[in-house]
Amino acid sequence: MSDPYPPAQPPSPPYPPQGYAGQPYPAPYGYAQAPRTNTLAIVSLVSAFVVSIVAVITGHIALAQIRRTGEAGRGMALAGLIIGYVGVGFTVLVFAIWLITFISIVTYSTSVSGVAS
Repeated sequence: MSDPYPPAQPPSPPYPPQGYAGQPYPAPYGYAQAPRTNTLAIVSLVSAFVVSIVAVITGHIALAQIRRTGEAGRGMALAGLIIGYVGVGFTVLVFAIWLITFISIVTYSTSVSGVAS
């Protein structure tokens, strides 16, 4: 007696073609796009060398935007903030020294000249 069922055929390959662990093959020569760099982070870093207070303000705004959107540029924003705060501190220090010197000169000159205050 012959077998009533025809011989089994090999299974057809899966569609779409599968890669490792059942994952689809990646597109050939695919180009990954890097995340966009936050514009205010660049502004913060550049302005840190010119106007420190602008670097501090834009650096804080850039960090908030980067945290919210996931853009790149966190290092630039931090560098702008650090350099900006150093610049602001240096400016305050120079102004304080100038003010103390000015007051000292005015006080000394009025005491030597004999003008009553």
